[in-house]
Amino acid sequence: METSAPGARPRWYRQLYFYVIVAIVLGIVVGAVWPDAGVALEPIGTSFVGLMKMLIGPVVFLTIVGGIASVADLKKVGVTGIKALTYFQVGTIVAMATGLVAINIFRLGEGVNADPASLQADEDVTALVHAGEESHWWDFLLRVLPDNILAPFAEGEILQIIFIAVIFGIALNAVGSVGAPVLSAVHRLTAVVFKVLGFVMKAAPLGAFGAMAYAIGKYGLQTLTSLGSLIALFYVTSALFVIVGLGAVMLYLRLNIFHLLRYLREELLLVLGTSTAEPALPGLMRKMEYAGVDKSTVGLVVPTGYSFNLDGAAIYLSLAALYIAQATNTDLSIGQQLGLLAIMLLTSKGAAGVAGGGFIALTATLATVGTIPAAGIMLIFGIDKFMSECRALVNFCGNAVATLFIARWDKTLDHERARAVLRGDTVPQADVEAQPVAKDREPTTIGA
Repeated sequence: METSAPGARPRWYRQLYFYVIVAIVLGIVVGAVWPDAGVALEPIGTSFVGLMKMLIGPVVFLTIVGGIASVADLKKVGVTGIKALTYFQVGTIVAMATGLVAINIFRLGEGVNADPASLQADEDVTALVHAGEESHWWDFLLRVLPDNILAPFAEGEILQIIFIAVIFGIALNAVGSVGAPVLSAVHRLTAVVFKVLGFVMKAAPLGAFGAMAYAIGKYGLQTLTSLGSLIALFYVTSALFVIVGLGAVMLYLRLNIFHLLRYLREELLLVLGTSTAEPALPGLMRKMEYAGVDKSTVGLVVPTGYSFNLDGAAIYLSLAALYIAQATNTDLSIGQQLGLLAIMLLTSKGAAGVAGGGFIALTATLATVGTIPAAGIMLIFGIDKFMSECRALVNFCGNAVATLFIARWDKTLDHERARAVLRGDTVPQADVEAQPVAKDREPTTIGA
């Protein structure tokens, strides 16, 4: 088995994505046929995810620092950040509106007639409910400021790492030639970290196998059929959002959404197998830079998008909240639904970066609104695990498209190279250094 570098085209049976597909299928079989064995394989999946999370902090820090310290105009960094946050907010609104429209059309909750008083929650659900009820929309702002400089790396707090990296990068840029040796060390260390990433990625099929076997063994295939219509609606709505919504953005960029999905197939399968987009973050950053996006833009937009650009979570929140309202016979007017959307814009940010964030954000939303019984979340808790996979996939796709869009908006995208790379053409690696939008950049390490 070999990990293919972007631009390389080895035989299909030697590419990483093929082995990940095989591992996912085997994981489903093991979990369904031998559920106890599937549950016992949980450490394999969690260990791989842990290894990937170990690298996320260094990758984000080094990429942001190297990108900011290399730009000639620091104002450009601030403008890029404002553009990114603007795009993220608009994308979230569109995603939430998509979920609202879907559940209003199909109204899957009608006829359930659930009595909130009769819904019993186990310990795990109770803990998440309490976390949601106690969360606030401003929590993510408070989490930006770390207690010390090392804690964010130990605890995996991406927002705090971004904050430290931005400050450090600006300072390194400001000292000029004095910081040249440090900047050189940052670029060299980045090359080493990505080489380590290549080593860890060779274990991706094993991690996907363990995670999928555990999910099926723990929750069972019957969970998929009990609320299959809701799961199907969520997946179909999400697919339409990616193909139509994000596809329209790609069309505006004169790029092809299907080419992008094919280009990111290894990362998408990794997300599918592990049910989280975090392990695929380093790979996304590497491939976006290879596809012609300036290093500073990649370093700022991709990590920030992982906390602020959660299109999949936005669709889930609106769809799940309205489903619970319908299932508990809670009538909501159009005005109340728009008010619900406004609240979700805040609560979705408050749960960013928190374990079980989607479920916590949903609980926080229901608790804030007050008109929809919070106990109704028990109706969908059993299938939340399977919906989390789709959330992560859509989040990942949304961040990839956002990076290309903001790079084009910021004039830091080599459009011809992006089109060629996404199309699958063989592009010389040396062209990365020749991008006209990034003449002052250090050589970029591509592949593993």
